[in-house]
Amino acid sequence: MTCLDTILILGAAFLALFWEASFGGLRVLLGAQIDFLPALMVCAGLRAGLPTIALLAAWGGLSLDSLSATPLGTSIMPLFIVGLAVYSSRELVLRDQTIAQVLLGLAAGAGVPLLTLLLLLTTGHKPLLGWGTLWQLAVTSAGGALFTPPCLVLFDWLHRSLTHGQAAETSFRSDREIRRGRG
Repeated sequence: MTCLDTILILGAAFLALFWEASFGGLRVLLGAQIDFLPALMVCAGLRAGLPTIALLAAWGGLSLDSLSATPLGTSIMPLFIVGLAVYSSRELVLRDQTIAQVLLGLAAGAGVPLLTLLLLLTTGHKPLLGWGTLWQLAVTSAGGALFTPPCLVLFDWLHRSLTHGQAAETSFRSDREIRRGRG
């Protein structure tokens, strides 16, 4: 993981939040807002370290809360929990398999809103709950599932394009014996 990965992930979060706030056509068509931050947390959990996950959770959560009706800071902990869960099990995840990426995106897309709702209910807020909540949860989960694989492909391509490749291997082998002395 490099500093470039952190910059790319935070830049993608900025662009995703800008798109969510500026263009409401998809929100009006579907009747629910697709949230891209859970999918980005999956990408950060698979590609980056804990500092990047914490930065994305804090900055993305505060930015999302400032653009929505949730109290400021509510989305930070659910985003961090999802990122930490992916990070802690990333050695077990088949990150190159599309079905694994879709399932992680689906779980993150459902987990973040449910954890946010749980946090709101435990802190004494009274969010609007009804049958529309299930539709919004389904749309958010499907959006996370559909956005995670292209997001990972994009980050892999950007990483390959913007970083140096590995140095060529030398002809020296580490297991070769070198004899010195008189011959």
